[in-house]
Amino acid sequence: MLVFRGFRRSPAAPTVLTIGNFDGAHRGHQALLAHLMATARGCGLPAAVMTFEPHPREFFSPDTAPARLSTLREKLEAFAATGVDEVYAVRFNAGFAARSAPAFVQEVLSDGLHVRHLIIGDDFRFGAGRQGNFAFLQAAGHRLNFAVEAMPTVAEGAERVSSSAIRAALAAGDFQKAEAFLGHPYAIAGQVVHGRKLGRQLGFATANIRIRHNPPPMQGVFAVQVSVGDNAPLPGVANLGLRPTIARTIAPLLEVHLLDFTGNLYDAHLHVAFLHKLRDEMKFADLAALKQQIARDALAARAFFSPSLQTESSNSQHSLSICHG
Repeated sequence: MLVFRGFRRSPAAPTVLTIGNFDGAHRGHQALLAHLMATARGCGLPAAVMTFEPHPREFFSPDTAPARLSTLREKLEAFAATGVDEVYAVRFNAGFAARSAPAFVQEVLSDGLHVRHLIIGDDFRFGAGRQGNFAFLQAAGHRLNFAVEAMPTVAEGAERVSSSAIRAALAAGDFQKAEAFLGHPYAIAGQVVHGRKLGRQLGFATANIRIRHNPPPMQGVFAVQVSVGDNAPLPGVANLGLRPTIARTIAPLLEVHLLDFTGNLYDAHLHVAFLHKLRDEMKFADLAALKQQIARDALAARAFFSPSLQTESSNSQHSLSICHG
């Protein structure tokens, strides 16, 4: 998969394109991408995606923008898994936001990406003042020789599958609903970094992961499954938040303790799937009280994972290891 910064494509060649933020890459996005791939293969043209960084709402209202479900890297991984050929990551700034709908069609779609078939969500709006819509694109397509197609809404029961609905479900601790909308458990991926080694002192070594979801869609303590490369996922307990007892941080941190597991995972890239919320993040009077609560959290996670833990313990020891963060 080729990744481009901006929307200029050289040499000139036609594309089948879709456009969107794709935050979370949920089931609605997955249906759109599957249709993109089928259409592109049928036309014998590259399947291309245009997405924006930052999210437009982060640009227009940084203080009230919604929490990110996925980073740019996580979105790119989702595109690659679908088989997309080209991704255009466009920087959403003042200049891009001020571009009129006619200029967007001419400069970006026609001159920049040479679109021959455009597939959009049924709620897609574009251009300064959100003046562009499906009807506008259809009229422009007739003039500039590209087809335009709108994908219908994907629903779960009576509710539309959307990034905002997933954010609300995660914030409420409804991981079953979030998984139904995503098609898989919600997960955060990141690299293990060095911490203060306090977890080891408390008897619960942690892998510390600096994340780019600021703010994350939820905070608290969770039962999680952690994947490292192609190895089988491991059960654990994770704290996602600002660590108010130790030293409140500006940026959120994900701390993961793998159950019955020791060793070194510094610099490894972990995939942490959130399965169940155990409690909200809390501030404790001292480290002794925090240690007691962590022990209770570990027991609660063991209770959640008890069938799989019993199976794992009867098989073999894991060869991977965790850092003492």
